[in-house]
Amino acid sequence: MSTPRLPAPIEQGHGGERLPMPPTERLSADQRAAAQALIEGPRKGVYGPFVPLMRIPALLDRVAQVGESLRFGGQLPAAVRELVTAVVAQRVGNQFEWVMHAPLAQAAGIPAAALEAVRLGQAPAGLPDEAQVAYDFCVELMAEHGVSDARYERTRAVFGEPGVVELSTLIGYFVMVSWLMNVARTPSRPTAEVLPLP
Repeated sequence: MSTPRLPAPIEQGHGGERLPMPPTERLSADQRAAAQALIEGPRKGVYGPFVPLMRIPALLDRVAQVGESLRFGGQLPAAVRELVTAVVAQRVGNQFEWVMHAPLAQAAGIPAAALEAVRLGQAPAGLPDEAQVAYDFCVELMAEHGVSDARYERTRAVFGEPGVVELSTLIGYFVMVSWLMNVARTPSRPTAEVLPLP
């Protein structure tokens, strides 16, 4: 089974974005409060999935809380969390999350060559042990919509039951926000890490 590759970047101003940031003067009080909460929180701005989510401020708030819990309050090591997020981004074809998280994965210790393999839809080599377990779990879950008993037990042995729950939720969270941005055609942030695809 072939895996999807990342789409070409959608850049601001080229007519591709379906749900751009609403004009500031048209924001409701609830939208302004939601934007301000993002600006004052760990994200320090309104970008990515939160741009289309501005249409439903209450949902934006709850999605942001789940994301903050996973990204800033979880027990999974940073290398595992960022690698899994990059794998999800590649598998569902979301440029924004790839651009955001592949560099964070590398900074957390995932080899550049392994990330390049992920970008190309190939199995990476040279992953740290915990990252390999998480990668295998993520790929199987996304391909099969579940995991085998052997994969579950291996993952539980490394991360514990709370870690299995967190890992599964992390995967689901980033699938959800990536799909939203794919529908909205949310552009990636301008950065040197937007790589051309083969």
